[in-house]
Amino acid sequence: MAHTPKIGDTVVDFRLPGGHLDGETFHRREYTLGEQRGKPLVLAFYPGDDTPVCTAQLCSYSDGLAALQSAGATVWGISPQGIDSHEQFARNRNLRMPLLSDQGRTVAKSFGITAPLIGLRRAVFILTGTGRLHWKHVTAVGATYPPATTLTTQLAKLGA
Repeated sequence: MAHTPKIGDTVVDFRLPGGHLDGETFHRREYTLGEQRGKPLVLAFYPGDDTPVCTAQLCSYSDGLAALQSAGATVWGISPQGIDSHEQFARNRNLRMPLLSDQGRTVAKSFGITAPLIGLRRAVFILTGTGRLHWKHVTAVGATYPPATTLTTQLAKLGA
C-alpha cells in the first residue's frame, strides 16, 4: 500500500469516471486531476453512497459548495461505488458536486487510504492549483469528517 502523501508533495495525476448532477440531468464523463491545474481542488474520499456518515458528509459539502467555490475550489467526492450508484445518491440527496467512481480503489491506494473491511478510510485532501498537497484529514475508522467551514478556512490560507 502506498503512503499517504505529505504536505507539499505533488499528487500524481489520475483519471476516474464520474458524474455531476445539474438540474435533472446527471452528466457522465471522465475526470482527470490534470484538468484542475490552476485552481484548488478538494478531494473527499468516502466509503459508500447512502450510508449515514457519508450522506451527512456529502450533504454538508454540497450545502457549503457556494462558499467552497467562492474560495476558488472545485470539490470532488470519490468512493468505490459505480456511476449508477453515484447518480442515485446525487439524485436522492440533491448533491451538486461531481461524484467519481474508484471501483478498483486505485486512486485510494495511491493516497494510502485503503483499509480492511471498510475498503477505504474517510479522507479529505486539499490540493493547490499546482497539484501540491496543502492540507489533509485522514480518519482511522471513518466516523468523523471536517465540516465545509474547515475546508473553506484552509482554502483561504492558500490566498494568504
